[in-house]
Amino acid sequence: MSTVRAIRGMHDILPEQTCYWQYLENVISDVLGSYGYGEIRLPVVEYTALFRRSIGEVTDIVEKEMYSFEDRNGESLTLRPEGTAGCVRAVVEHNLLATPQRLWYSGPMFRYERPQKGRQRQFHQIGVEAFGIATPDIDAELIALTARLWRALGVVEHVQLQLNSIGSSTARRHYRDALVSYLAQHRDALDDDSVRRLDTNPLRILDSKHPATQALLAGAPALADYLDEESRADFARLCELLDAASVPYVVNPRLVRGLDYYNKTVFEWVTDKLGAQGTVCAGGRYDGLVEQLGGKATPGIGFAMGKERLVLLLEAAAQVLPAIPAADLYVVNAGKAAELAAFVAIEDLREQLPALRIVQHAGGGSFKSQMKKADKSGARWALIWGEDEAAAGTVTVKPLREQGQQENMAVAAVAGYLAQHTTSSEG
Repeated sequence: MSTVRAIRGMHDILPEQTCYWQYLENVISDVLGSYGYGEIRLPVVEYTALFRRSIGEVTDIVEKEMYSFEDRNGESLTLRPEGTAGCVRAVVEHNLLATPQRLWYSGPMFRYERPQKGRQRQFHQIGVEAFGIATPDIDAELIALTARLWRALGVVEHVQLQLNSIGSSTARRHYRDALVSYLAQHRDALDDDSVRRLDTNPLRILDSKHPATQALLAGAPALADYLDEESRADFARLCELLDAASVPYVVNPRLVRGLDYYNKTVFEWVTDKLGAQGTVCAGGRYDGLVEQLGGKATPGIGFAMGKERLVLLLEAAAQVLPAIPAADLYVVNAGKAAELAAFVAIEDLREQLPALRIVQHAGGGSFKSQMKKADKSGARWALIWGEDEAAAGTVTVKPLREQGQQENMAVAAVAGYLAQHTTSSEG
């Protein structure tokens, strides 16, 4: 019989790994909360039309990467490939746009891609979105927020901020025409992927890593020459704010982002620590998306960061990640009467000292084998119940990691003993 396995590109995150994820999520949550962003929880499945309308029909995501299926009513549904569209749908549906909104969300996304390190078919993102603010101060806030996050995680020396402005939709359309006109004259020099994009999404050719295409782009029209005046002024103000806040950046004129809904400011935080998967956070403005999805015209800006890549970055940057917390207590019990006495006493102890991590032995076994497991658990103390303890209403407390002799005491005294010793050892 064949072994049951996970789907390719959809990985289990095991207990020895989840503590790192929890650490990352806690730091991010704290930073976002300090800026006044509130959490929103979104469905994993949406109508397929939502992503076709928002991301764009001719993007790689919609054309090749979405997990879409028909439900029993014949509706086309899709496992979300990104979070912004669903967040916009939610704020429109629940009429949240009467006042500016600062929101964040977290969870799995799905894209049918070739799995590799830092890029999986089920991956996890934290997304941040701000609605209702048209001025570049909110752009600067989001970028300053991410800079503070890198400092909190201890990786600020390993990331670089890249910025660009892609202008209004009208300016971008004029630039698109000029770029296509130029590249069409050199079609034979383009790589296959760029030839395909020339007729569908030509701005993505600017992202090409193909050496011949990169050389050709050196002589292409510059996007900056086609920007509208408002976009120029907003970008200049954004740079001024970042300079004043001492947030370093590099203007990358070829940075365009891959989704159709972006306009004006786009940005990426990149690293050289992760090989080909060097982008750890990316986002930008999408001032037309809310209206495009049926809401009242509302400016928006946001970013997303992949948790898998952030965990890899922490490891690559040699950050000391938190160890899996060991148990404080391991409960040993020998015999039915001892098992019953221990079970009742430990439930009461959990009520009195809820911060303690207590592992209660289950499954029987000899006293010797249970003590071996207690030692292997990493617990600081063993609490031992045998027949004598069960009959006398006492328990034996045995230090496993610290100096001191084991003591037999009344069960009622254990909470006070542990509270005193926990406080003294922490102090």
